[in-house]
Amino acid sequence: MATTTPTIGFVGLGHMGGSMAARLLAAGYPVHGMNRTRRRAEELIAHGLHWHDTPREVAAATDVVLTSVPDDEALHVAAGGPDGILAGLTAGTTWVDVSTVSPKASREMAARVRAAGATMLDAPVSGSVPQVRAGALTIMVGGDADAYGRVEPVLRELGTPRHIGSNGQGLVLKLAINISLAVQMLALAEGLLLADRSGVDRRLALEVMTGSAIGSPMLKARASLVLDPPAEAWFTLGLVQKDVELARDLADSLGVPLPTADRADEVLGLARVLGYQDRDLAAMFQVLEQVTQERRKAA
Repeated sequence: MATTTPTIGFVGLGHMGGSMAARLLAAGYPVHGMNRTRRRAEELIAHGLHWHDTPREVAAATDVVLTSVPDDEALHVAAGGPDGILAGLTAGTTWVDVSTVSPKASREMAARVRAAGATMLDAPVSGSVPQVRAGALTIMVGGDADAYGRVEPVLRELGTPRHIGSNGQGLVLKLAINISLAVQMLALAEGLLLADRSGVDRRLALEVMTGSAIGSPMLKARASLVLDPPAEAWFTLGLVQKDVELARDLADSLGVPLPTADRADEVLGLARVLGYQDRDLAAMFQVLEQVTQERRKAA
């Protein structure tokens, strides 16, 4: 990485990636980027982002490449082929993947990056778009400690980074956290529906519940979305299920029981069947409410 202000590349400019790129631009970093559709990047381009047509071009033009993609398959698409990141990496480049993918896929990709003379870190984040904009993400980093030290100032523009361990360990901790996101929201939805069906005003119940001992930062942040779902999800139920299933796969390989994650996965699967996969995590309440209504009709 350059000794002066590093040039930043960003592949994947969706809600999270685009918000991160915007924050780095505002902090004065030169930022290059690309996305599957240029439309999503127009506002960033207007604010100084240098657009490229391929991941390879982004990697070749920058000192630090960040990627924000939805899953293992998207990671391999961004990395591979003649136009992929691997083809554009040069010695000394650091690739920081902020996506939530499987630890296995990330470790395998890191080995390919090392073979190209560069370094890859897994750096999944905990938080949604509001936390990105506030620079308040929790960032868990796995990989080479020296590489982490070089990119830490960049990551601090986005939140609080911590070096967790070797490649893949940041992702392990992120999956451990996301089990709790799913389970907490499911438990809140269950309790809220129970109170509502017992005659307690649902908005009052939600206010008291999230203000009580169970009101974690995540539940408080999403309280306004539970009864008034956002037009655009912060974290879709489909992606939540993907992360819970990654956690379950890892647990199976280690012989670790995940009883609450198992149950949350069942409800998330039901949410997908009912067409809620693109709705925010807070829509778990609507999922349970619809199931209740259908049971009443069938009775």
